[in-house]
This record gives sequence, structure tokens and C-alpha cells, in this order.
Amino acid sequence: MTTDLADALAARPLVLDGGLSNQLEAAGHDLGDALWSARLLDERPEAVVDAHRAYYEAGADVAITASYQATFEGFAARGTGRERAAGLMALSVELARTAARRSGAARPLWVAASAGPYGAMLADGSEYRGRYGLTVAELERFHRPRLEVLAGARPDVLALETVPDTDEAAALLRAVRGLGVPAWLSYTVAGGRTRAGQPLEEAFALVAEAPEIIAVGVNCCAPADVDHAVAVAARVTGKPVVAYPNSGESWDAAARAWTGPAAFDAGRVRGWRAAGARLIGGCCRVGPGAIGGVARALAPAPAP
Repeated sequence: MTTDLADALAARPLVLDGGLSNQLEAAGHDLGDALWSARLLDERPEAVVDAHRAYYEAGADVAITASYQATFEGFAARGTGRERAAGLMALSVELARTAARRSGAARPLWVAASAGPYGAMLADGSEYRGRYGLTVAELERFHRPRLEVLAGARPDVLALETVPDTDEAAALLRAVRGLGVPAWLSYTVAGGRTRAGQPLEEAFALVAEAPEIIAVGVNCCAPADVDHAVAVAARVTGKPVVAYPNSGESWDAAARAWTGPAAFDAGRVRGWRAAGARLIGGCCRVGPGAIGGVARALAPAPAP
């Protein structure tokens, strides 16, 4: 990295990567367990580098690490001790840095260390409904240790992503205080509300005054839900907005499968940019080809 990410966002929109899991699966890797892509941090780290590199080479400026489902609890369930688990979380940042170097890109590239919601650790789809029955303090105690590890690996930003409700957002805002690394916070939403049903005005207002948060927005939602959310986030917070929806298909947690038609269209991103989005990419089922389309859509117009 040669430029501070917050300064870069003030200068121009940046391209996020797409779904890491679908890129790994396309390369033939089985992610069918509770650790999801985080399992490959231990078993196939080079595969993670290759997946990140594919997105950088497609035009992404920012890669999100394979730590979304990497938690001490999740690793412990597979017999991985705390020291080794912490090492694998830190490795996720190193692998993305390696991919950036190998991409050979002349432009600045950044790494966002992913921290998924509590429901991701449960691996039962509950991140798409929230309200786990835990207090804000309990959620903060869950998130803080791994955020400390990720921050210690010195990513450019922490990606607090797929947050389903304001309770977890409040816990995450408390958990990132004092870590010395900026963060973005993105909710997963449906129909103009968080997945737990709170109005977006309320959800984004919670984040507006948090100095650690350099961008706020939505991810892992239907592309059609992004337009309204971006406008609300920009109006309520005044911060740069992050937007990276999934393909538009729906996740069936019981069947562990995606259903329905894809609806991601890189042509939408100009509207998101006009509404205030500064970090734009894709989430689940959005691959390098689509991210290349986003990069082309956001590229400055050629000089006459």
C-alpha cells in the first residue's frame, strides 16, 4: 500500500473484490464445513492467494481476507488450539498481501481483514436473521479477541461485514475501539431494513459518530436492495458508503445451496456511485468477471 485508504476514498471510488468462496469452489476446493473458506488457511493457503490474485488482476483495488468465518470457537471445534488459530487469522492478511505483490499491479492495492458476525461462527444461516439471544456485552466479548489478532496483522482496514442487526453493530463498534486500525461496517439487509427488521435510518445512525468507522453500507444482500440503502447511509452518516451485494440468488441454509436467478449487473454501479458509494464490489457468487465489469464501470472517462 502506498496511500492511506481513507484518503483514497476521498479521491475516487475504489473497487472491492467479489465472493472468495465461489472463486475457491470454482478452482475445485470443497468448502462444505463450518469453517467455510477459513479451512483453507490451514490446508491450502496457496489456493487463497490465487483467489485473491484473480480479483486484483480483474481490477479490484481491495481484497477481503478469508477470515470471515475464522473464530477461536470455530477452530476449536475442529481441534485447532488458540495459538494456531490466531496464527491462521493473521495469515489471512499475509496471504492477501502476497496476492497483491504477485498481481504485479502498478496501482495501490489494499487488504481488508474480514470479521463476520456471530452467526457465521454458528454456520446455520443465523447471520441472516440476527437476534441470537446474546447481549451486546456478550457479543463484544466474542468479537474483541479475534479483532485484536486481525488488527495486529496490520491490514489496511477491518471489514465488519454481514451484520444483521443493531445489537451486533453496537457490539462491534465497542470491540474495535483502540485497535489502531480503521474499519468499515456493512449490514446485510432486505427490503429497506436490516435482516432483523430495524429501519436503516436507525441502523446507520448508530455508526454515524464512530470515529473508527471510515465507511458504512451493505453487503450480502440482493442488488436491488442496494440503491435505497446507499442513499440512506450517505444521508444519515455523511461517510463514504460501501456496497457489495451478492449475485441476487438466495442462500438455503438447510440445504446449504444457492437458489433462484442471478441479478448482479455491473451497470448498476454508476447509480450507486452517484448516490454516495465509494467502495463497490460483490459478495457471494460474484466472480472476477463481474468485478472486471465493476472496474470498467467505475473507470474515469478517457480524456477527449
